[in-house]
Order: sequence, then C-alpha cells, then structure tokens
Amino acid sequence: MAKTAAKKNSAAKRRKSTAHGPSAALRLNSTRGSAAGRPPALKGRKKLPTSSNELKLIPIPLTDEIRPGDSLADMLLDSLRRLRLQPGDILVVKHKIVSKSEGRLVDLNTIQPSKESIAWAQQYALDARVIELAIRESRSVIRRKNGVLITETHHGFLCANSGVDVSNVDGGRTALLLPEDPDRSAAALRRELKKRTGLAIPVIITDSFGRPWREGLTEFAIGIAGMKPLRDDRGRRDPHGYKLKASVEAVADELACAAGLVCGKLNRAPACIVRGFRYDAGRGRVQDLLRPASTDLFR
Repeated sequence: MAKTAAKKNSAAKRRKSTAHGPSAALRLNSTRGSAAGRPPALKGRKKLPTSSNELKLIPIPLTDEIRPGDSLADMLLDSLRRLRLQPGDILVVKHKIVSKSEGRLVDLNTIQPSKESIAWAQQYALDARVIELAIRESRSVIRRKNGVLITETHHGFLCANSGVDVSNVDGGRTALLLPEDPDRSAAALRRELKKRTGLAIPVIITDSFGRPWREGLTEFAIGIAGMKPLRDDRGRRDPHGYKLKASVEAVADELACAAGLVCGKLNRAPACIVRGFRYDAGRGRVQDLLRPASTDLFR
C-alpha cells in the first residue's frame, strides 16, 4: 500500500509540474520531429528532414514607447540583457514597432476624406479619415461590403483597410501605416543586430490579417530577412513511400503565428525569439509568399 501511495504522489507531482510549465516562454513539442505521433520509417527509404523536437518561444517585452528614429536593435537588446541571443535563433517582430521607429505615423486631422469615403463611413459608423487613408495606401480595392474594405496594398498584401491601424498608437488621433518596404526593414534590423552581437539571425516582421472563410485574426509574415519563407518538400517521399506533390509549407507564416501566441495584443511584448526551429538560410523575401494573380482562383 505504501508503494502504491508513493507512486500516485510522484505521478501527481509530475502532472503538476507539466501543467504549470515555464512562465517566461512557451515550449511546443513538435510531433514532426519527435518519435511520438510519427509512423515508423520504412527501411531503405530516405527520411524527411525534420524540425527540432522542441520549439521555445520567448517574448520580448518593451516598457518604453517606440518613437520615430529610435533604434529597435538597441531597445530589443536592452530588453534581452538577461537572455542572450543564440546561434539558430529567429527574431519575430510585430510591424507596429518597426513602423513607429520609421515614422510611418499619420495625424488623422490632416486627412480630408472624399465624399465617397464620408458616405461609406457614415453608413457603417466608421472613421472616414481611416477609410480615405486606406484607399490612398492601396493598389486596388478588392471588395467593399457590409462595412468591410478589403484592399491590395502597394506591397501586394490582401487585407482590411490596407493595414492602416489606430490601435496601440495614441488613442485614435494618429494612424499607423505598414512599413514602406518590410523586407528592407527586416534586413536593416538584421544587420544592426549582427553588428552588436556577431550573430546573423533571421528576422521576420509580422502583422495580423483576417482570412477568407475563417473567423478571427492570425499573424502573417510581411517582411523577411535571412531565411527562406517556404519549405519545399515536393519530390520527397513520406514514410510510406508516397512522393509528395504539393507540399510547400509557409514556414515564415507559421513562425509568425507561433510568436503571436506569446506576444498577444495587450501584453506589451511586440517581439519574440523562436528557438529550436531548423530553418533554411537564404536571402528570403515576402514576395515568395504572395500568390500571383495568374494562379489566384478567387479574384
């Protein structure tokens, strides 16, 4: 009886320890790279390359507001004084702190909306100045219905209001635009971090977009430097010998979503370190993630 009670207590402690987990970071066990949940490999067949068994997501909080001209590299490294960057790390940064540091701010009082924007805004209780700014920042308007304005930005992103945002800025007086060239912004931040740390780590800049036929927002990669945004497994064989024909994985978007889990919207943690993911190094560009109109079945 004593042995049985001891075993139960030990198991309970293990469950309690696992349930609480780390407080500063989120660890994700990947069945892709672990033995659990994976069929046994067939003899004589080449195994697919796998990611690490465990990913660690480490949020980077910032207490000070980012202002135009601020060095993101300095501010991020200052917040990481207790946690040094490591080879293989990936830095994921929300676009808002990038846009703020680059001065992509617009005083809404300077925007004179058109009659069309005013009529549309009044119909759905929207801010006509934001609508006008969204149209100015667009390459084309894809859909305008039920108070929702879907545009294609000059970058080629399909999103609501051209990514123009007034949240987490100054209470609604100022709108924030997307970075003018997010890939260039990611490359610049990567260079600055390399100067200060000696590590050439990939940088992903993200924003929250909606998706057709799905509720809710998720993070998307809008700028990339230092890694390939897609992993192409076409031509490889799965553990059962079947040759993959359509397996091109948007790993940059997946990493953006993973980082979003710990950054959140109200946590004042606009950046995150992803540790343990085996990425393909390369120049990388967000254009690789955008489907050209010639193969787009929905426009």
